[in-house]
Amino acid sequence: MSGGAVRQPGASRGTALRSAFVLAHDERLGGFALLRDAVVLVRGDRVEAVAPGVDGDAIAALADETIDLGESLLMPGLIDLEGLVDIDHLQLDSFWSDAHEARLEWSESYASDPREVLTDAERSTLRRYGLAQLILHGITSAMPISTEIHGAWAETHDDLLDTARTASELGIRVFLGPSYRSGVHVVRADGSRGIHWDEAKGEAAFAGAVRFLDSVAELADPLVTGVLVPCRIETVSDAILAETGRVSAERGVLVRAHATQGLDSELGILERERGTTPLDLLDRSGLLTERLVLAHGVYIDVHPDVHGEDRGDLARLAAAGVSIAHCPVTNARYAMLLERLSQYLEAGVNVGLGTDSFPPDLVRAIDTGVQLAKAQHGDLGAGLLAEYVEAATLGGARALHRPDLGRIEAGAAADLVAFSLADLRMGAIDDPIRTLTLSGTGRDAHFSMVAGRVVMRDGAIPGLDAEALRAEGQRIFEKLRAAYPERDALAGPGGSTEAELFPPVFPLG
Repeated sequence: MSGGAVRQPGASRGTALRSAFVLAHDERLGGFALLRDAVVLVRGDRVEAVAPGVDGDAIAALADETIDLGESLLMPGLIDLEGLVDIDHLQLDSFWSDAHEARLEWSESYASDPREVLTDAERSTLRRYGLAQLILHGITSAMPISTEIHGAWAETHDDLLDTARTASELGIRVFLGPSYRSGVHVVRADGSRGIHWDEAKGEAAFAGAVRFLDSVAELADPLVTGVLVPCRIETVSDAILAETGRVSAERGVLVRAHATQGLDSELGILERERGTTPLDLLDRSGLLTERLVLAHGVYIDVHPDVHGEDRGDLARLAAAGVSIAHCPVTNARYAMLLERLSQYLEAGVNVGLGTDSFPPDLVRAIDTGVQLAKAQHGDLGAGLLAEYVEAATLGGARALHRPDLGRIEAGAAADLVAFSLADLRMGAIDDPIRTLTLSGTGRDAHFSMVAGRVVMRDGAIPGLDAEALRAEGQRIFEKLRAAYPERDALAGPGGSTEAELFPPVFPLG
């Protein structure tokens, strides 16, 4: 499995990473292979060689520095196609009934005159907080997402330019674009739901998203890739979706679109108001292509709440080359389960993983996905762990059109993460991947590297004041929570309070 490039005289000899276990990639073995007591040699931004045992000792001798990761699992950096850079999503909105959750959305009157809840500086801190969380949970590549509920409308060009600069500073690889929409889901005073449209704001937001692509090109930063990220497709006009398809084709940029994630809130609205289905709308907009990352991809024909049978949607997705961003934890918390990962893979649909939740923990996502799959299949042998690990690495890499990511082999990008297994609470180690999934979490990540740069060591991000960020994050969270009552369409004459909207699990004594 060892191999590497010819070294030029006087060049840096690189860094050797030694670990008790390495999840390497070898096409001769058909994919991943687990190596014991192995060494990965990194030079520049690439992996130069990988080898176990005495061969590992030999390549370590070639390095300028050896980092001994001890009793760890060193694996490809995790890829998060729905990387949350937020602080409250699902903390505040996933524990309530549908009726109560309606009170957490925008009222129609608020949508007519929304405001920014946070200052520019607070929004910047929020993004730093979110990106740091991704790194601390073992994610090396992310396509970030954040809620628009606290914004005046949608993310802006300047918001995402700040995100790009913060990502570069911290060292995480990002695929970025401001989310844009033409409308927003609202709840009316009578409790009915609908979409409040503002075409002018939608056009301005889309223009900012296209401008951001130019700004990323000017940055010329290999860690930052510009993408287009329309919001939920039922809130984006036909015209802007078509323009998204045109720009994507013209510039060859990826698109992540939120679709097939809601029944009445999406499928019902599209059928009633636009006479179409999500996949048909994406297709006629020029978006159903290999450049599309379909966020969630839950409610297609095979789902029991749609048709409960295969009427061609999976084959259509596979033929188009669409990738799915599967978010098991979010699916479980919202009770919107994918029907079923194995079915998508068997049909030839590429699937990557996303967190889309706090904490942004793909280890928990893998475990949740495996357990849900077993329940769905009614078979303990189903829901193979390997499928979910591959989705979090190779599947994500395919979705991003980056075959150099998601693997540890000579020539691949040096994007790596190590999870510590050296804890009594981890239990006995059989297979380290099973042990990590069953007993660990993303918090067990203690080392990571992106493009050959160490971005986390000993569980900390170099140069980041974690305690100060934690304190500021708590303050911002409380400010966000305090803003919910002003948007409550169903409040009585005196309005609602935080205590009414967010009651504790048990009464306070």
